[in-house]
Amino acid sequence: MGSTEDKVAGVANEALGKAKEAAGKALDDREMQAEGKLQHAKGEAQHAAGRAKDAVKKAIDGA
Repeated sequence: MGSTEDKVAGVANEALGKAKEAAGKALDDREMQAEGKLQHAKGEAQHAAGRAKDAVKKAIDGA
């Protein structure tokens, strides 16, 4: 997956995770809350991976 795709997927997973976590809290569903937190964390990791790929590419292109 390229850096742009990683960043887009990351942002999407962050948003979906937050929404799922909020829905779980509203419904008093701890499992849904936990799934939301996990999905949000996955999104943060994907987003970070995309930024890291950009940094590596920039370093290589600038070398």
